Amino acid sequence: MMRFSSLAFVSAPISAALLLAACAPISGQAPGNTYAQAGGSTTWTKPPKGYLTLAEPFDAPGIVGPPPTPSSPRGKADRAAYDDTRKLAGTPAWDKAIADADLSGANGFKSFSCAAKVMISPEKTPTLANLLLRMTDDAGTIYRPAKQAFSRPRPPVGNSKPICVPREKWIETEGSYPSGHALIGWSWGLVLAELVPDRAAQLTARGRQFGDSRVICGVHFPSDLEAGRLLGGVMVSRLHADPAFAADLEKAKAEIAASKADGPPAGCEG
Repeated sequence: MMRFSSLAFVSAPISAALLLAACAPISGQAPGNTYAQAGGSTTWTKPPKGYLTLAEPFDAPGIVGPPPTPSSPRGKADRAAYDDTRKLAGTPAWDKAIADADLSGANGFKSFSCAAKVMISPEKTPTLANLLLRMTDDAGTIYRPAKQAFSRPRPPVGNSKPICVPREKWIETEGSYPSGHALIGWSWGLVLAELVPDRAAQLTARGRQFGDSRVICGVHFPSDLEAGRLLGGVMVSRLHADPAFAADLEKAKAEIAASKADGPPAGCEG
């Protein structure tokens, strides 16, 4: 397997240089209470309860399989990606990784609005905003058993190289595999691509890049992202069979149509 170089990493599809620029600030807060967040910023807005009850077993560890061993070619490539991307500290890609660490919805709504060319916010699209945040809660229900099953140490464990978030306790205690951010970003991209099909390429790219930021940030390996996206696709399939999700998705289509009529959000590039 080829080794990542810092230049290749920036120019490849995973590049944060290709991340869509953030839109102008969106006012309003998502529902919930601020609390400590494992795997991101020190505080975020707790999402509302998800759709999935998972009465039937959802075997996330079996779906993704184990992570690569450190001595395998893939494991060595993972480590090389971490080492090479430390050179991105202080760059615009780094700043974007910091923004993408936020799972409260605020920064995510901005960047996905730009990708969709439609304003997505609690004010403009309240059902859709709530739907996306409920998916964030569902994601945690799905990925946590796999993290616990494999307990893969995160890239910065055992070294002091720069990462884009504070070195808090979760760095040492929460497993790296699979990536929850990659699961959430990819699942958001898939659902939004369904709602705005003429922007499907841009929305799925933004969904992928949301996860890519975690490698740039230094808190995940590339194989963590692959596993997260696999679970994201399975989660979206399961959600489509849920009546409450389906009902909210129909309401979200109407909200998107109304928001689209107001024109693209201000402050986006391209």
